[in-house]
Amino acid sequence: IKEDLVKPSLLFLGTEFGLWVSIDQGKSWAQFKGNHFPAVAVRDLAIQPRDNDLVLATHGRGIWIIDDITPLRALTPELLDQEVSFVSARPVQQRIEGSGGWANGDAVFVGNNPPDAAVITYYQKSRHLFGKLKLEVLGPSGRLIDDLPASKRPGLNRVIWSMREKPPRVPPAAQIAGSGTRGPRLLPGVYTVRLTKAGKVSETKLNVGLDRRAKFSLADRKAQFDAAMKVRALFGDESALMDRLLGTRAELARIVASLLEDDPLKKNVTDFDAKIDNVRKKIVATTEGGAITGEERLREHTDQLYGALLSYEGKPGSYHLGYIDALRRELQDITKEFDQLLATDLPGLNDTLRSKGQQPITPPTATGTSSAAE
Repeated sequence: IKEDLVKPSLLFLGTEFGLWVSIDQGKSWAQFKGNHFPAVAVRDLAIQPRDNDLVLATHGRGIWIIDDITPLRALTPELLDQEVSFVSARPVQQRIEGSGGWANGDAVFVGNNPPDAAVITYYQKSRHLFGKLKLEVLGPSGRLIDDLPASKRPGLNRVIWSMREKPPRVPPAAQIAGSGTRGPRLLPGVYTVRLTKAGKVSETKLNVGLDRRAKFSLADRKAQFDAAMKVRALFGDESALMDRLLGTRAELARIVASLLEDDPLKKNVTDFDAKIDNVRKKIVATTEGGAITGEERLREHTDQLYGALLSYEGKPGSYHLGYIDALRRELQDITKEFDQLLATDLPGLNDTLRSKGQQPITPPTATGTSSAAE
C-alpha cells in the first residue's frame, strides 16, 4: 500500500488481482481499470515526485506507469457530486521531439511513451446519453482552434489534444508529402478548454509551456512558428493554383470527349492542355521516388523546408527564411506563366469553340488562403 506524497487521504493498494484506489483514507476502494490495466498481481508501488506518475511493478506483466495522478488528488466529494467538471492536471510541456532509432518487430515488449500532446481530464457523474458532447479548444484571443472527440462514459475521462494547427492543404502529386501531414505546433500560452453538455458550458484554462530542457527562448519559438506558418500558407497557395490548373484541364477534357476523333479542333484543345500540364509539372513531381528519380519540384522543396522547420522549434536560420522567400518567388513565376497562357492562348481557343457551337472554357478564379494563427 502506498500513500500519496501530496494528499495523504489518497491511497494506492497493490493486490493479487490488480490496483485499487481510495480517495478517503481507505474507507472505500475502487479498482483501477484505466488503459485496460489487467487484474494482475501488483508487487510494488512508487510515486515519481517530479512528474506525479505512479509506477507499478507487476508479476508477469512488467512495469506499468500511470501518467499524472494529479486528477486523482483533485477528486473530492463535492466534485464527485457534480454532473460534469474539469479536473486539474499537471502543467503541460511541449516536449522536444526525438527521432531516429530502429523499427521494432512484434516481439519487442516495450510500452508506449507519454503522448506528445496535452492531456485534458474531465469527470462525468453519469454517462452522457443524448445529444453531442462537445469539447473545444480556444486560443488566447478566443479563436476556435480545435474540436475534440469527447468520451461519453462516466467517471474520469482523458482526451488528447495535439496542440497543433490543422495540417496544410498540399497539392496532389505522385507521392505523399510526409511533412505536410502535420500542422505547426502552437505557441506556448494560456488556452481555454470548453465542454458543452446538454446546453451547460464548462470551461477551464490550460497552461502550455516550453519543455524544461529547451535551450531556446519564447521569442525563438515564435520565430519558428511564424516561419512554419508562412510555409503552411505557401502550401495553401500552391494548392489554390493547382485547383485552377486542374479545373481548367477538366474543362478541356470535357470538350475533348465531346469531339469526333478526326475533328481538327481536338488538336487545338489537346495542345493547350499540354501547355497547362507543363505548368503543373513545375509545381509537383509526377513520378514516385522524389530525390531518387531527380524529379523534385516546388511542392517537394516546400515539404522539405516545412519538415526542417518542424523538426527544431528554436529560432530558424537565415537560410530557412531566405528559402521561404525563394520558393514564394518561384510560385509567383509559375502563377504568372499560367495567367499568361490564359491571357494569350485561351481567347483564340474560346473563339474557335464558339464558332463550332461549343461552350467556351471558363477557368476557375484565383482564391486566397488564410494563415490565421494566435
